[in-house]
Amino acid sequence: MLFFVNYYKISAMIHTTIRKIGYFCDNLINIYSIMKKIILMTLMFVCGIMLATAQTANGGKQAEIKFDKTTHNFGKFSESAPKVSCTFTFTNVGDAPLIINQAVASCGCTATEYTKTPVKPGEKGELKITYNGEGKFPGHFKKSITVRTNGKVEMTRLYVEGDMEEVKK
Repeated sequence: MLFFVNYYKISAMIHTTIRKIGYFCDNLINIYSIMKKIILMTLMFVCGIMLATAQTANGGKQAEIKFDKTTHNFGKFSESAPKVSCTFTFTNVGDAPLIINQAVASCGCTATEYTKTPVKPGEKGELKITYNGEGKFPGHFKKSITVRTNGKVEMTRLYVEGDMEEVKK
């Protein structure tokens, strides 16, 4: 009889101990899960700070483009001389060299030529626009040119417009 009493006591003690170990393991798992979240959030915060500071890696200096004008009106021109050109002059008013990455016209009838070399701060550059109305219907037109740079404002739109008059026969 003594053996059974001891067996039940020992069995109850083992069961209680296992239950306590289970609670302890559950708490460890919860603590591990919380630590993972804290580490992940800290890592995301550090990466965000690094990304924000990387954008001003050159000491906060940035190029900035400023055009003398953003629209040009060719006025009236004859269908017999359908090619007209104008030049937009710009200045780098920023602190870093300005690079024009691309200048794209809204259609194939308008061509662009621009300064390919970096424009130093305070210096000027040019962007030449040529409209070719050959094969186009006479009348009013308005075309846009999208200029993409490495400047503070990455995209600028320029506009050219005019009236191509029909040749009178």
